[in-house]
Amino acid sequence: MKKVFICGLSSILVLLQTNAQITSVPVYLDDSKPIEMRVEDALSRITLEEKIAMIHAQSKFSTPGVPRLGIPEIGMSDGPHGVNKEIDWDSWNSAGWTNDSCTAFPALTCLAATFNPELSAIYGNAIGEEARFRKKDILLAPGVNIYRMPLNGRNFEYFGEDPHLASQMVVPYIKGVQQNGVSACMKHFALNNQEKWRGHIDVEISDRALYEIYLPAFKAGVQEGGVWAIMGSYNKYRGQHCSHHKRLINEILKGEWGFDGIVVSDWGSAHDTREAALYGLDVEMGTYTNGLTLSKNFAYNDYFLAQPYLEMLEKGELPQATLDDKIRRILRLNFRTNMNRNRPYGSFATKEHADVSRKIAEEGIVLLKNTNDFFPVHKERYKKIVVIGENAIRPLLVGGGSSDLKVKKEVSPLEGLINQYGADKISYTMGYGSGPPAYDRVIPSPYNADSLKREALLLVKDADVVLFFGGLNKNNQQDSESADRITYDLPFGQNELIEDLLKVNKNLGVILISGNGVAMPWLDKVQGLMQSWYLGSEAGTATANVIAGNVNPSGKLPFSIPQKLEDNGAIAFGTISYPGDSIRQIYKEDIFVGYRWHDIKKIPALFPFGYGLSYTTFDYGKISADKKEYSIDDIIKLSFTLTNKGNLDGAETVQIYVTQNNPSLVRPTKELKGFQKVFLKAGESKTTEISIPVKTIAFFDDKAHEWVVEPDKFTFHCATSSADIRSSVTVNVK
Repeated sequence: MKKVFICGLSSILVLLQTNAQITSVPVYLDDSKPIEMRVEDALSRITLEEKIAMIHAQSKFSTPGVPRLGIPEIGMSDGPHGVNKEIDWDSWNSAGWTNDSCTAFPALTCLAATFNPELSAIYGNAIGEEARFRKKDILLAPGVNIYRMPLNGRNFEYFGEDPHLASQMVVPYIKGVQQNGVSACMKHFALNNQEKWRGHIDVEISDRALYEIYLPAFKAGVQEGGVWAIMGSYNKYRGQHCSHHKRLINEILKGEWGFDGIVVSDWGSAHDTREAALYGLDVEMGTYTNGLTLSKNFAYNDYFLAQPYLEMLEKGELPQATLDDKIRRILRLNFRTNMNRNRPYGSFATKEHADVSRKIAEEGIVLLKNTNDFFPVHKERYKKIVVIGENAIRPLLVGGGSSDLKVKKEVSPLEGLINQYGADKISYTMGYGSGPPAYDRVIPSPYNADSLKREALLLVKDADVVLFFGGLNKNNQQDSESADRITYDLPFGQNELIEDLLKVNKNLGVILISGNGVAMPWLDKVQGLMQSWYLGSEAGTATANVIAGNVNPSGKLPFSIPQKLEDNGAIAFGTISYPGDSIRQIYKEDIFVGYRWHDIKKIPALFPFGYGLSYTTFDYGKISADKKEYSIDDIIKLSFTLTNKGNLDGAETVQIYVTQNNPSLVRPTKELKGFQKVFLKAGESKTTEISIPVKTIAFFDDKAHEWVVEPDKFTFHCATSSADIRSSVTVNVK
């Protein structure tokens, strides 16, 4: 017999006989065949031991394929806003590569603040290209947990407080990533809305709040975005860990929504072999870690879905069918990603990606206050611009836990301002200082606070204008994984420093860099205020462009900023609501999250959801509907005219809220159901139409377990924020 070897997909060797009878390519390797046919063919060829190997980690960020069959391993990367550096196979140490410095994109709070789904698609595609170039099959992003209250350490990774906004922004992100043959991995499913006690806190919540507030973005990602992977969360719900949860995963995600992808555990979030086997977990990662740091070396065969699962299968204690379902899902992912020969090659750390990062950053910065047109700071107006604050120079892409990034370039705000105004006009001193980056512990500041303050006070005395860069950073107990904030105030004495600076120089503007709202006791005294974010590689360039007026700010707040912490709904009910009693917690505010709470309790926010100023002004025409009466399958078409009344080109995000006149269940005063970012030249008017399907104005009836649109009158509000309605129109729904 003569052996002839042919190199095919995944380097599989096909043995041919000398009689020229060519063996046909196996069905699972024939990409002209339907994916489900390929899945079933591959499944029939995989041994029990190989199946068990496929469903758990072989390293910190990969799972094995089936080498015998040419089925590749699956590689993953952290990626809330950039593709993480390479790490060692079985430790959390950097692998020391010199070609893994990525583009950092703005954190998702910034993307949400753009209110621009088109930018979300561009963002997803760019980060997907970087993941593809780095040969990653799963990007562990985006996060869509709801901003329930302003102390959650990971709020900066999410899309804000409103389920409609999160749903509209996550779908194009997912599609953008996955068009590169890389799976997005939407996370953390579900109810992971705090870091304190995240590994065991048991959430009690009404079905109505679950379906109306905390699940819509996940559902949109599945049914509209077609996401290929979802990550479970650490916490419990109804006494069961969410990463293997009968109701959340089997009944809702894979049942009601028809999700056909894989469920991946968060790292170390699996807790039981039987539950993991039966209740929907497909791939187990990171077990025998305490979250991120400690590990038993090469413990992968001891995972819950490894040797213990194999032994239970061999004893007949667990069914084979649930294992086969996991393998089908993993194979489906393979055929969509690393066994798809038509996927593009990607690109990495390019100028184009830097431009994407800058553009998103510019559109996401929110102008909150602008007394006497303090902003923009025109170059020709001032000779001495003094910059104060550690956040003007601090690297803000390191730290934060899984969002830590190794970047090719990070332009700091100070560097951006110097590039914009010239070194001769910019003077700088820190004013305050924090400790070095650390997500898992608090490291004291090495600086003398009094000395820093004295130097700042001296420098601002003769300044024409003062720009204070403060806020939070990505250290423990700030905007960081593994711990929540412990105070609503700014850390490191910033409030006191701002007050003291104002006594010396009143021409002061504040730029807050954070992923969370903060208390602002000095607000009425400062001239200008911008809410900035973790803006990525081009942070300084984007910030300077907005401050100087090269870019007209158009960001809107994706969450409400309460005047004081107790004005937040989750906080208002005491510790049982947040953070819980260390065992359980009750979401007592129910569906009244964010602006819904401020509305129904008539508690004005310091800055409401959807708020944001511009360097120009916009005039709203009266909203109208195309009909007076609609049925359940109709689409309501609302139109209005928007005019840019100023002398600068700009963009305004028009928001549509709905109020039901006489609901049978208590509903929020109003709810966001549509929005559109409108770009207008100076003096330009544009008639804009926003379509809202009647079905989307439903509420969830938890007793009937169904979405309900009642025959009633509904009022649609055209607004510039949740607290600023410009006109309304009422229609009948039959």
